[in-house]
Amino acid sequence: MSQRAITEPAFLILTALVGEPRHGYGIVREVEELSEGRVQLKIGTLYGVLDRLAADELVEFDREEVHQGRLRRYYRITDSGARALAAEAARLAGNAETARARLRAHHAWGA
Repeated sequence: MSQRAITEPAFLILTALVGEPRHGYGIVREVEELSEGRVQLKIGTLYGVLDRLAADELVEFDREEVHQGRLRRYYRITDSGARALAAEAARLAGNAETARARLRAHHAWGA
């Protein structure tokens, strides 16, 4: 795995792939749902991130299917991808807890 930080789009794409392989449009829809509409991936962005995740062996090609005359390429998260996602989720949770603790301390002093 690369030492490169996981960007928010990559984090959400990996999260979208937990549980089942998805094709591009399915990933876009799932990311939009996971982010409650805040992140709306463009197709070019999606495939750029998927290419980087595949190069880092965090996702891999699953299969291709033809649907209504169009080819759908499915991707799945790898075991390395699941470990990277878990580590990033823990890192983010730690950062959030640090912020909450500082905010609690700030309010305790009446500022």
